[in-house]
Parts: sequence; structure tokens; C-alpha cells
Amino acid sequence: MTAIEFAHPHYLYLLTGIILLVIWYIFSYRHLQADLQISSASAIKPVSKTTRVKLRHLPFIFRMAAIAFIIIVLARPQSTDFHEKTTTEGIDIILAIDISGSMLARDFTPDRLEAAKDVAVEFISGRPNDRIGLVVFSAESFTQCPLTNDHATLINLFKDIKSGIIEDGTAIGLGLSNAVTRLKNSEAISKVVILLTDGMNNTGSIDPITAAEIAKTFGIRVYTIGVGMKGMAPYPFQDVFGRTVIQKVPVEIDEPVLQEIADMTSGNYFRATNNEKLRQIYAKIDQLEKSKIDVKEYSRKQEEYRLYAGIALLLLFIEMLLRYTVFRGIP
Repeated sequence: MTAIEFAHPHYLYLLTGIILLVIWYIFSYRHLQADLQISSASAIKPVSKTTRVKLRHLPFIFRMAAIAFIIIVLARPQSTDFHEKTTTEGIDIILAIDISGSMLARDFTPDRLEAAKDVAVEFISGRPNDRIGLVVFSAESFTQCPLTNDHATLINLFKDIKSGIIEDGTAIGLGLSNAVTRLKNSEAISKVVILLTDGMNNTGSIDPITAAEIAKTFGIRVYTIGVGMKGMAPYPFQDVFGRTVIQKVPVEIDEPVLQEIADMTSGNYFRATNNEKLRQIYAKIDQLEKSKIDVKEYSRKQEEYRLYAGIALLLLFIEMLLRYTVFRGIP
């Protein structure tokens, strides 16, 4: 259903002025007629009025109509569509990604960090209706991108994520706390943190469980992902000659803590041991967080003044054309 509303309805009071103009026109026209006094009109034959004379008031009518449409333009008409049903996803998501040195291990292709970035970008691309942000952490944590609907910019910022841009370490609690800070004031129906790490909390001023308690307080669900194969994983080292040497290092993920964080916040813990399993985990989270809202009514306004302005100009053009051609010389 479409309705017309006016952004400045008070201008419509000017329409009453048209009535005054019509009265003035009638009064003035009568006084323009010449009077001739004669003793008898019997000798004068009645002369029938021509079509031009009968229609001599048309230019004035067109002018009044044009003024009326100009007043409507000033009132700024807008069309509003009602009751258009749409479906949207009202979810705010923060991706908290570990960028510590151990994320360079090559049990994923090409390494854990690049695999995490690639799968996260796929996840973002599949959720166009959600606001998503990005937090990274190592020994410290910072926000790479706040919550945004501009997913193109967010994906572009993933290119700047590299291990070593902040002091090395694994501050899981600090990373989660930073993500919670970005979500705590959100009014979304669902607030989610996807926390990905490959290690154990070994630094930072906030304990992971304390950060989870804060997340729970604000109704934030946390999905935790531990990345790394079982046992030993290949890791690149630089030898004394600057060459890259691959050595095996133990994989140490604090799964009990990650599981507890997920349980406390009504989330889930997942373990990814290769690229495909990581992709499957994000697909699982994507399905779990498909909370859709049916919006049964909303309004969308569109400016309609151009139509009325065009009609006003057309009427003025016709009025001038008639006045200076067909009715020229007729009072």
C-alpha cells in the first residue's frame, strides 16, 4: 500500500490564498466591463459569444492550477510504502584471531594464520546482513575493525594481519575481553564472538575465564576454535645463514579452558586439525547463527516533488501560450 505524506505540510495552508485570488479576479473582471447608457436596447441585435470569448478565463485557470502545484512542491510530497515484508539477520559478530608466532606453523596450508584468514573471509562473505568486526591478539590485543556492515572494507583489512605486528605471546583473556568490549553495547538480537587460537594463555592482564564471565554477563555467546594438528607440527625457523628450516614443534592448545569458555557462554568448542576441518567448523557456526527476523512492516520514503514540479511548469507554459496566442487581445 502506497500513501503520500508531506515533509512540510504547513505550506499547504497557502492553498487558501488561491481562493482569495479567484475572488479578486472575479471582482476585477466585472469592473473591467464598459458601461453604455441608452434609452432602449430594442434596436440592438444580440450578438452570440465566440468560442474564444467563452474560454477567455482558461489562462487564469491554468495559472491558478500551476500555483497550486507549486505550493504542493514546497510542501515536499513523499510516497511511503507500507507492509513490505522482508527478512533480515540481526546478529553482531566479532572475530578474535590469534596472531602469535606459533600461528605460522605449517600443519595448515600455507600456514595456520593464512588458513584462518581465508576461511574467515569466506564466512564474512556469506553473511551480508550481519555486522562483523575483527580483533587480533598476541601478547597484546587491538581492534583491527569495529563492527561494520561494510564487509568489503573488513575483508580488505584482513590483508594487513600478520604475525609479529605486536609483541609475541598468547593473551587469550585479553583478546576475548577486547571482543566483549566491542559487543557489550550492541542491541542486536544475538551477539557472538568467534575466538580462534593455537596455544595456551601465557600473558595478559585478564584471565580467560574472567573474560568469559564478563561475556556471559552481557549475553555474548563465544565459539572457541583450537587450531593445530595432534602431536607435533612443522614450524619454520631461520638458521644462522638466514635460511628457512622446518622443524617439528609440539602442539599445545589449552582445550579445557577453551571448552569452559564455550560452556559458560552457551557456545561450542571446536578443534581444527587442517584447512578443511576449519572450513567445516565455520560452516557449522554459520548454521548455528542463522537467527532471522521477519520484519512485517516498514516504511520506505521516496521524494515525489519532481512530478508536481513538472506539472506546474507544464501548466505555466500552456497558460502563457494561450494568453499570448489564442486569447491575445481579449480582456
